[in-house]
Amino acid sequence: MNNQRSLSRTLGLGYVIIFVFANIIGSGVYKKIAPMADGLQSSAWILIAWAAAGMITLFGALSNAELAGMLADTGGEYVYLKKIYNRFFSFLYGWSLFTVIQTATIASLAYVFTQSLNSIVPLPELFSEWQNATIGGVFFPFQDFGIKLTAIMLIMALTLLNMSGLKSGARVNKVLFFLVCAGLTVIVISGLTNASRSPSEIVDISSMKEGSVTVSSFMTAMLAAFWAYQGWVSAGFIGGEIKDARRNIPKGIIIGVFAITIIYLLVNYSYLAVMSVPDLVRVHEAGNQVAAIEMMRSFSGSGGILFISLLILVSTLGCLNASILTGSRPYYAMSRERLFFSGIGKLNSRNVPGNSLLWQGIWASVLVLSGNFDQLTDMLIFAVYIFYGAMAAGVFILRRRMPDTYRPYKAWGYPVVTALFVLFCAGLFINTILTRPREALIGLSLIMAGIPVYFLFRGRYRQTSNKDSSF
Repeated sequence: MNNQRSLSRTLGLGYVIIFVFANIIGSGVYKKIAPMADGLQSSAWILIAWAAAGMITLFGALSNAELAGMLADTGGEYVYLKKIYNRFFSFLYGWSLFTVIQTATIASLAYVFTQSLNSIVPLPELFSEWQNATIGGVFFPFQDFGIKLTAIMLIMALTLLNMSGLKSGARVNKVLFFLVCAGLTVIVISGLTNASRSPSEIVDISSMKEGSVTVSSFMTAMLAAFWAYQGWVSAGFIGGEIKDARRNIPKGIIIGVFAITIIYLLVNYSYLAVMSVPDLVRVHEAGNQVAAIEMMRSFSGSGGILFISLLILVSTLGCLNASILTGSRPYYAMSRERLFFSGIGKLNSRNVPGNSLLWQGIWASVLVLSGNFDQLTDMLIFAVYIFYGAMAAGVFILRRRMPDTYRPYKAWGYPVVTALFVLFCAGLFINTILTRPREALIGLSLIMAGIPVYFLFRGRYRQTSNKDSSF
């Protein structure tokens, strides 16, 4: 696996923050408030749910930052979990990323982008006579084939862009970052200047319906908000390409997550300043409406609708590009250790893992055709928190195992903040098993499918190296 080329550390703190933003802000901030309103029936509790989800995400980021300060390298959490536990556990994480978590996210983002584009510029219907053709009664590859084909073309176009060099993909995200920030600023200013509700009315808890907020409804609403915060760990995947990574990655993750929490609160406050809870419930019940679009429609008409539609396209495109760029790095790191297909661990002439990017794009395209990527991510999203919780628990483990190791950053609030995040991850996992046992079982089965694959690669590794005997 000797490769003369190596990844170059060319990106600074600014790009870490950009990738935190890009990997998090997709479509959730524009539409998640509607189902939250339906569940909570209170504008004050909606804002509390957004704040709570942001706080828990920040707790995870604070724990992750300590590990990044010690261990930052290409692969991010894959590297951290290997150091804390062993190759086996970190492989299962990388396997889950490649087979479903990261690739299904890419497929879903591309599909959402293309659906949104189709609402503005209708795409041609292709193979409509084969719409009902099925594979095993589960997969319908020709259903909405025009949209799927466009999504696949988008995935491969961005894959080729990122194969042309790190800076190519990073610069695209830089431009999109400023456009998204400008767009969200317009939403906040527009909402506040066209407010139909007073601040006291928005934050008045006493006006809510009796019994409308329960522990269950609040957890459900918070998880909806939490979905919109997903992606913050991905900045660590490119640790081998960040200047002074052990300082810049912790700073970038904390700054990014904190800033996004504030932005989300401002944006959702703006929605609530214009729209009442019953208005938002009607948006949710309509099924095909987006809260941000309906807010702008109320005072800007068709111009506001077009603006939000384009902003969702820009946000989704930025999230998709960032997911493609960062997601390819853990597989590259696995291959370099002979725990994945050998070709994936090679750099191309532009000093990026071209093969890793290409195979990621191919598999994501297959998931687009399957049409089942949303179901796959629903089944595995709870399992992601096994790894998140294990990562945070690793802060405790390394504090005991490596007490004298230099830490550029120590987790703020340790041990309380770190313990709370671990408990949240465990609670989410247990709650899913109890309330959605079928999805939990299938999700765990998909992860466990990586076990024989691990031993296959492990056997090959042992034939060529005796450097690491860990299980």
